[in-house]
Amino acid sequence: MAVKQLSVFLENKSGKLIDAVKTLADNKINIRAMSIADTKDFGILRLIVSDAEKAKTALSDQVLCAVTDVIAVEMKDEAGALCGILDVLNKANINIEYMYAFTASTANGAYVVLRVDDNSVAESVLKKNGIATLNNDELQKM
Repeated sequence: MAVKQLSVFLENKSGKLIDAVKTLADNKINIRAMSIADTKDFGILRLIVSDAEKAKTALSDQVLCAVTDVIAVEMKDEAGALCGILDVLNKANINIEYMYAFTASTANGAYVVLRVDDNSVAESVLKKNGIATLNNDELQKM
């Protein structure tokens, strides 16, 4: 089951990031994971939050944002764990557009967030290989 990711398009200027993060805090939205990719003028802040739709609504009057389905894969805290996940996806010819990782106080390891071209195929392949994914309900319990 995919999780909801919020992508926020920010102007690459001082204060824009704190404004977005403060809006989330003011709306009692918890950030679980984040990644920033930037260019000279703009950046994409990718977030896994406690409520992606609420976050989108809260931010929509100040920035452009979108909610996307991504996969959060459970990963053991040991050497080679990520390699094993990537190998399974590679053998199934699943392309990864981008990824980032996060930990949670309830986890024995970490989670890697993957944006792929077909979530359902990727999740099926992962499941067949005994690799667990996180869903939105489980995310809420963290």
